[in-house]
Amino acid sequence: MKKDVKKIKKKSKNNLSFLSTEHPTFKIPKTFGQKAADWITKWAGSWAFILLFFIFLIIWMATNGYFVLKFIDEGIIDPYPFILLNLALSCLAAIQAPIILMSQNREAQKDRLKAQYDYAVNRKAEREIEQLQDEIREIKMLLVGKKNSGKMK
Repeated sequence: MKKDVKKIKKKSKNNLSFLSTEHPTFKIPKTFGQKAADWITKWAGSWAFILLFFIFLIIWMATNGYFVLKFIDEGIIDPYPFILLNLALSCLAAIQAPIILMSQNREAQKDRLKAQYDYAVNRKAEREIEQLQDEIREIKMLLVGKKNSGKMK
């Protein structure tokens, strides 16, 4: 990713030759880890995940509560206060957090590239507008010159 950023920076200095119809951030290939991080971030941040996880927690607590009431301390799967469930939730949070951060860092890199690209496009547009303004001034000068030469006759 860093190599691609350097390439785009070099190209942007040389006459904006990298400008094309596609945004450069979409041309950069993703590694397997980046694709996985994006997928996990997308899935873990969805309502489907939240609802399924909430249902899983309810089932876990109901099942454990049932065994507590039925067998009272004999067949408990996860002793009070749900120590195994607590461990599973802590592990999930410990694994999910860095993956989500990796995905967010990659998005920040893409945002920086987009900002660079947009800046280059804006500079090019500014130069074109200045060029057009110069041409309009020249045309005005020619028109004013024709009017003045027409009045002298």
